[in-house]
Amino acid sequence: MEFSEVLAKRRSVRHFNSKLTVSDQDVRALLLAAVSAPSAGNIQPWRFSVVRSTEARERLAQALHQRWATSAPAIIVVSVDPRPCSARYAARGEMLYAIQDTAAAAQNILLAAVDRGLASCWIGAFDEDAVRKALDLTEPVTPVAILPIGYSAESAGKPARRPLEEVTTWL
Repeated sequence: MEFSEVLAKRRSVRHFNSKLTVSDQDVRALLLAAVSAPSAGNIQPWRFSVVRSTEARERLAQALHQRWATSAPAIIVVSVDPRPCSARYAARGEMLYAIQDTAAAAQNILLAAVDRGLASCWIGAFDEDAVRKALDLTEPVTPVAILPIGYSAESAGKPARRPLEEVTTWL
């Protein structure tokens, strides 16, 4: 698929086909796309939790308060370990670069999913302590994005976008 087509087809999907699974090979391809993301100083502060089992998805559902997400056959939780960024770049590394790097990795997962015919949704609204506990993550590792992955069971239309003129300043 051409990259411009991947961008045009990406949608936030909240209903997944329960009859279709996502292969470990597909999940691995998404993770390889994630680790191809740029990172400040090539530190790569991201961490990934692949949630597949019914028990783990149920624990995550309790922490998320968004049960729909756990209907996806695979969920990738993108987390950050800010310590190496902090060590190299001080507060700016911890508070900004680590989050930027992790967000770039999450976006790569979303785009790679579209390229493989899969669907996802970026979930950022959750109780990070509850998710950390559900996934047995040790502080300071912090979940940043929860990405349910599966085959879409909905026909998602193209969302409205603000015009470039409204969001762009040319200097």
